[in-house]
Amino acid sequence: MPRRSAVGGLDDPRAGERCQRLELERAWLVDPWTGREGVGSLLVEDGRIADLRWAGGRVAPGTRPELLVLPGLTDLHAHFREPGDEDAETIATGLAAAAHGGFTRVCLMPNTTPPVDGPGVLRQVLAAAAASGSPVRVDVYGTTSAGRGGLGLSAMGELADAGAAGFSDDGSPVADAALFRNALAYAGALDRVVVEHAQDPLLTAGAEMHEGLVATILGLRGWPRAGEEAAVARALAILDEVCRAAPTGARPRLHLTHLSTAGSLDLIRRAKSTGLPVTCDVTPHHLALHDGWVAGDRRWAWDAAAAPWAGSAVEAAPYDTATRVNPPLRTPADAAALAAGLRDGTVDAIATDHAPHTAVAKAVEYGEAANGISGIETGLGLLLAAVDAGVLDLPTATRALTVGPERVLGSAPGAGGPAGFEIGAPADVVLVDRSEGWMVSAEGLLSKGKNSPLLGRELGGRVLLTVAGGRFAYLDPGLDAG
Repeated sequence: MPRRSAVGGLDDPRAGERCQRLELERAWLVDPWTGREGVGSLLVEDGRIADLRWAGGRVAPGTRPELLVLPGLTDLHAHFREPGDEDAETIATGLAAAAHGGFTRVCLMPNTTPPVDGPGVLRQVLAAAAASGSPVRVDVYGTTSAGRGGLGLSAMGELADAGAAGFSDDGSPVADAALFRNALAYAGALDRVVVEHAQDPLLTAGAEMHEGLVATILGLRGWPRAGEEAAVARALAILDEVCRAAPTGARPRLHLTHLSTAGSLDLIRRAKSTGLPVTCDVTPHHLALHDGWVAGDRRWAWDAAAAPWAGSAVEAAPYDTATRVNPPLRTPADAAALAAGLRDGTVDAIATDHAPHTAVAKAVEYGEAANGISGIETGLGLLLAAVDAGVLDLPTATRALTVGPERVLGSAPGAGGPAGFEIGAPADVVLVDRSEGWMVSAEGLLSKGKNSPLLGRELGGRVLLTVAGGRFAYLDPGLDAG
């Protein structure tokens, strides 16, 4: 087993403890900051990267490494529900789930109860993270508007002073165009990014899933692509105006999160070609799943591309509320466009949009179920499935989970975020066993949220170990260092 032959130096490690010594021999290393991947050895001593050696020689095309070593991953978009909905998730359980998924840095959305619209709630969230004992780094967005009500700006200056990573009303798009314009201008003066949930509420009112043939067959109300694309176009037009009027030294920046349609990416691609400071992310579930999953089709999006579901036999029961997300699962063609956007650089990052819910919130009729997938533990597995299928290559997927998020947040390597395998830097390392998969189960998920359509599905790539900031964040119970 790779875990026995290539992992050394561990001496009865425990989560939370400093990694005194970790030896990874002849593993497959991916360093997105240098753009290099290949066979190599990595040594961690006293919580820091002590040595990195790349093996010489050429690797045969198509070689699949058994032991994969990645830099710590960053999730730009997660919901840990605390304060206010601790039955669905707490900071502590969310951080445990993040480490299980290979993440060493998470950015938490502010739509809690109460929302993070002032420094007091932000400090409360950071205090809960510190009390958890997890070494996973936590960043927190403040709200764009006061109370996420869309009527006036939040205390943006005070939030920035308290350490807010940026501003977002995620789940409640800013409908007032003038308010959104002011938010971009003010955030630019504070050197913070505005993260916008692109949705036109008038076009999506009452919608239950993606508008199309599957929705028609199932009798569910459709959510048109225009409900996202119109909001993207409006946001880009306002950003352009703000940038033209911005004073010297201000840096207005817009990040559009969980984009899901080919048309949205076309708009982003054109905006970037003109130099607009816009970035975007997509989720693992919008890359790998599709609207046919609502009907019970369990093919990956790339397998369904040639013959999308149109009423044929399915593998699972329809109307699984774990497939209800915002934005909805789109067509296989849209999923393919998202993958193409990652390959050509239009898409900057992959973010899980981890959205845990209680069983009660999902055990209702499809259209009444809370939106969201508990996805921070399965995101890497979905991306490795895309890599195995040739939809993405490993460096592209890794870059979108490391370098991309750091650039969105405005952190250069060494400036607060993970820094790859830089000698002397605190170790942020994820060890993945590619020789075996793992079965997604409610018992195996560390998140309180078990709302995943992947339950009962085997995913390739088992996270064996996550080191964050030089400390153990996750250790597979079966890890045998030898």
